[in-house]
Formats: sequence, C-alpha cells, structure tokens
Amino acid sequence: MSIMQQSSKAQDRTLGVWFQAIQQGQVKLPRFQRYEAWDKLRITSFLNTIINNLPVGVTLALEVAGEEKFISRYIRSADPTVKGTVTQHLLDGQQRLTAFWRGMHNNYDYENYFIYLPQFDEREYMQSEEMQVYCQSRWTNKRGSRRPVWADYPSKCLERGLFPLHLLCPGDNSAVVDKWIGKATQHLKPSKGDPEAFEKLESYTALKDRLKQEINTLRERVTHFNLPYLSLPANTPKDVALQVFINMNTNSKPLSLYDIIVAEVESVAGKSLHDLEEHLISKCPKAARFGDVRNLILATSALLQEKVPNNKGMIEMDKQVLLDNWEKLEHGLERMANLLESQGVFDEARLPTSNVLAVVAAAYELVPEHGDFVAKAEKLLRAYLWSSFFTDRYENSAASRAYADFIGVKDKHRGIKAFLSTPDFDDQALSEVPVFNRKEHELADVDALMAAGWPKKVGIEARGILAVSNYFGAHDFADSKPASFDSIQKREYHHIFPDALLSAASIESFYALNCALITWKTNRIIGRKDPIDYLKERVQWADELAVSDRLKTHLVSYDLLSKAHYQGLDGEALKSRLETDFNRFMRNRAQLVYQAVIRLAAGEQPSLDSIWAEPANQRQKEAPQGNND
Repeated sequence: MSIMQQSSKAQDRTLGVWFQAIQQGQVKLPRFQRYEAWDKLRITSFLNTIINNLPVGVTLALEVAGEEKFISRYIRSADPTVKGTVTQHLLDGQQRLTAFWRGMHNNYDYENYFIYLPQFDEREYMQSEEMQVYCQSRWTNKRGSRRPVWADYPSKCLERGLFPLHLLCPGDNSAVVDKWIGKATQHLKPSKGDPEAFEKLESYTALKDRLKQEINTLRERVTHFNLPYLSLPANTPKDVALQVFINMNTNSKPLSLYDIIVAEVESVAGKSLHDLEEHLISKCPKAARFGDVRNLILATSALLQEKVPNNKGMIEMDKQVLLDNWEKLEHGLERMANLLESQGVFDEARLPTSNVLAVVAAAYELVPEHGDFVAKAEKLLRAYLWSSFFTDRYENSAASRAYADFIGVKDKHRGIKAFLSTPDFDDQALSEVPVFNRKEHELADVDALMAAGWPKKVGIEARGILAVSNYFGAHDFADSKPASFDSIQKREYHHIFPDALLSAASIESFYALNCALITWKTNRIIGRKDPIDYLKERVQWADELAVSDRLKTHLVSYDLLSKAHYQGLDGEALKSRLETDFNRFMRNRAQLVYQAVIRLAAGEQPSLDSIWAEPANQRQKEAPQGNND
C-alpha cells in the first residue's frame, strides 16, 4: 500500500511509557530539529499541565523500521547506558518531552524544580492556595557554595511546602521517596526520653504516611498522564515527513484569550475593544514600547478589579467594569511608562520582568497628579520596581505574586492608601509587603550579580544590571550621548573585555557585568582589541578624564581597564593574567552595582557621584542579609 493510501494514526501513550522508551533509547530526534529552547517559564507551564492532569496537544512521530531515514540524536541528557533499537523519530514534541525527562531527573544546571503543596507550607512562602510547579534558580558563590542553601535541605523545602520534582519520576522510585521523606521529617522524630514521645511519634508517623500518600498520588498521575501522538508509517518518504513537520509547526493559530474577551466585551457593551486599543496606543504610545499592549490591557484591568492577572482572573473580570475603568487604564499605563523611563528602562528589550507593568499601572489609580503625596507614592513604586529586578520574587508564580504585591502596595495599612491617611507613616510597615520581605526575597548579592548572564537574553537580574547603567546615563564611549529610548535603538550589546580575547584563554565572556550598550559605529571601531587598545584610541579624541567619566556612567573603572596589558602573552601566562584581571574587573563592577541596587530598592534616587564616592566594598560588608535557611 502506498503512503497516499494510508493516513497517520493518532494513538494514546502515557508518560510512563514515553519515559521507558526514552530511557531505552527507542525514541530519538532528527538532527534538523532545533535544540532545547524552552525557558523556565514554558517548562514550568508544561509541568503544571501534567500535575494538574490537563489535556495537551498531540506530538508527531515517524515510525522507524530498520535503517533510520534521518541522522538523529538522543533527547538532551537521555543517552542510554545500553543503546536499544530505535523505533521512532520524534518530529514534534521535543520541547515537551525534554522538559518532562529533565524535570523528572531535576538535572538543569541553573534551576531546580519542585512541586508546591500548599497544605504543607508553614511559611506562606508562595501566597497561593493552588498546587503548582515551582522553579528555583540556583547559583554558586565565590566560596563554591550552592545557593540558595535551603533548596538542598529536605526539611527546609518541606516547611515551604516544596517537594523535588524528581520524586515523581516514573518507575520504581520508592527508595528515593522514602529517603527524602526521612530526611525532611528527621527533626520531628521524638527522642526516647521525651515524656510526650508516644503522641509525637504518632503525629510523626502520620505526617510521613501523609507525605508518602500525596507524593505517590502525584507519581501515579504523572505516570498515567496521556501524551498522545500522531504516527507516520515507517515507509513515509523523507520529503513528506518534512512537510508534515513544517505544517505541524507553523499552520496552527488558535484563538487567543484577547480574541475571546473582545467578543465578550462586544456582546456585553456593544463596543469594540480593538477601537479602544487603537485609541490607547495613540494616546500613550510609550506603553507600547514595553510589550504587547493587549496583555497590558488585560493584566492591568484584572488588577483594577482586584483579580489575579492570569487567564482565570482575566476571564472572571467584569467586562462592563473593564470599559468603565478605561480612562484609569490609559492614564495608569502612560504614567507607568514614564516612571520606567525615569529609571533607565526604555523598552521591552531592556525590561527585566514584564510582571511589574500591570502592578505599577494599576497602582497609579491611587496617585494624584500633583502634591507632596506623589513623591512618597512614587518612591514606593520605584522601590517596588528595583526590588522586583533584583530578587527572585517573579521567577515563579508571577501572576499570583504580582497580585499579592499589588494588594500590599495599595494597602491602607502598609501601602499607598496608608500615605493618604497617615502623615507619619512608618516605612517599616512596607516589609509586610511580600516583595519587600528580605527574609524571603533577599536582594542579589555580589556573587549573584557576577553570575548574571548576557542581558540581550531574557534574564531578570541580567537586564536589571543593564538598567542600573542606564539609570546613571550609560554615556556612549565615543560621543558621550546619554542613554535614551531613541539612542538605544542604535546601540549594540558590546563586550567590555572582548569576547575574542577571553575566548583565546577559554574564559566565558557573556556576563551582564561584561556588557555595555554602545552605538554601532563605536562597536565597529573597537573591534576585537584588548580593552586598553580601544581606550587609547578614545583618548586620542578626548582627554583621559573625559573617557574615564563616560565609563563611570556604566559603573566601569577606567583604572582597572587601563592596567589590562596582554601583548606578548599566550597560553597559561595569558590565561592566568587575564583571569585575575577579569575577575577583579567583574567584582569591582558588581560591588558598584550592588551599592546602587541597595539604594534603588529602597526607592532612593542616588547620584552617580555618591556611588563612586563610597568605598567599593563597604556596602557589601554592611548590607543586611536575608535569612538563607
């Protein structure tokens, strides 16, 4: 029978069967597929779909009988110990199955995934009543310690209601589960001499049984979760399989939530949300610089109705009230964009996290245009922005956390409403607002700043570091023009210690602290030269003090760069000298950024001179540290 006389066959397959097939090397990926691409938000979203037992779309597999049609590779980190017979090529579904496989092994380099069960949360860590997947970023400090420390201690995880995702791994995993539960509850086991030992032992045993039951229930749910697939027969020609792959990846465009709400608004009020959207963009064009205006409209409208800015909250909000609040919405988005611009955040590409946008825009409902109160309210909003940029507050459960912070920021006892009613308002009350709770969400320290990646990619702290430079003007190296929305459109992300130089010594160069935004002309002229060489070229056009002053606006030390001489060095001599100089440069800039962050996250507006005037390591020594347990 020819391929034209057959049709692809949809089949059910549980994740337990998928897991076994991947483990045994039966499922591979054609090499033409892109590599692992999902960020932690999409990974978390898919894992949440699994644990909540919600339906997902089909994957696409090409059956393999004998010789493989395509050059192939295994799913990331799934190379089998003993290679089995390949029976399928996965044409569509790589990102989902990679997220599942790696999540079940918890083997990501910079993240650990947990299941959050609110009934075990003693600290109200998530401010949520819903079971969900939680992603915790990890990093290593200069002493080689894995941070945050609590994530490696089962008892500390348990008191937060967090359970490592790998406990849900299909297969015989009971010994791993029992070992983790034992460690998590060891401190609760009563001693023999305790007069209440019997009662405590009963409670202790009951807790262990309860934990095991909850984990096993979720393990069963994961194992039996259905991820169906369409099966192309093994005799499908290569060109046909490729065309099906292209169609599966580009032809589907489902209705968006916005499309659904547009229809609801028109049915309720007879008004076009699209027309209102166009008017909003024309009235406050700056708001459109920070992302999809439609998302901003829905999220801000939800908060104005004190709904969580997620799909559920947006669907539940009153559509007539959405229209009634439209003037507040427009005004809030305009003032939000102006506030961000004043803080050196000019557009979506430079925005550390989009979760702050709706919170700030909705909070402006309470802030008048003029008067002493405006300064106090905007100080709070500035503190909120920078605290969001330099803590882990919005790395997970962003919508529910944005809602909790919004309620706190506007609260009559601790937020904007308190400013209106209490002239002698105590700023200490702000620590009750989750984003300002430094015990749970401490500011990034120098080591964390040094680990932040390239700011052109999506990364909260990385873009936060860039925002600090822009806040202080980030003058261009060549013409000294300060950063602005218009100027940064012509700038590029440039290595301060050139990538070619560091690569020659096998040193990673793509760090936020090794980045500066400069114009394309400047970048082309600098090329692949040592830092000292391009600085000397700049000194030919302006005096040394002028070049130093421009670098200072990026919180970059001219003195350190001017000592970076590597002519005649290669091999280990180059690597040793360059590692020392580069680490000194990175730490010095991190300390300066840290000084600025401490003050910005308090709502202050520090001057550039004040940051450089203070000894570079003083703030780090004196800065209050959160509870790391």
